Amino acid sequence: MEMKHPASNPDLVLYATSGCHLCEQAERLLHEWVGAGVRSLEIADDDALLERYGVRIPVLRRLDTGEELDWPFDVAAVQRLLARRAT
Repeated sequence: MEMKHPASNPDLVLYATSGCHLCEQAERLLHEWVGAGVRSLEIADDDALLERYGVRIPVLRRLDTGEELDWPFDVAAVQRLLARRAT
């Protein structure tokens, strides 16, 4: 079940905030299975992001398609997100 960041993986952003234990769980899962292809974005630094994601975090977003996964997600859900082709 090795997924570590092949070059073909699309860019991913994890919308999160500090002190969020669910965000920490999501970060660990993504770091273990996806690797460096995911960057975490602090929603508290941006009013629009805070309004959009404040009650949904953590949220994983695929930047090329805009598709999002709300927590809870698992490795299989992330794999499905990555396997979809951009249209």
